Amino acid sequence: MVRLLYFAWVRERIGLDEEVVDPPAEVATIADLVGWLHGRSAGHAAAFADPAQLRAAIDQRFAPLAAPLAGAREIALFPPVTGG
Repeated sequence: MVRLLYFAWVRERIGLDEEVVDPPAEVATIADLVGWLHGRSAGHAAAFADPAQLRAAIDQRFAPLAAPLAGAREIALFPPVTGG
C-alpha cells in the first residue's frame, strides 16, 4: 500500500487530496503508477492525461517519473513548481 498525495490542479481534477492504493506488481515506477492511475476514474484520466506536466516526490524527496517505487510509503504528484 502506498499513500498518494495530490496538489494544485491534480487534486482539483481528481477531487481528492489523497488516497491509499495497492498498485499491481507490474507498476514499478512513478510513470507506471501514473499510467495505472489514469484508468481509475474520469478525474484521474483528466489529471494524468499529460504525464510530462507532472512532477513527483517519493517520501518527500523530488523524484523523476522514471524513479522506482520499491519501498515508497508516500508519493506526491503535482504540477511543476515555479518561483517568483
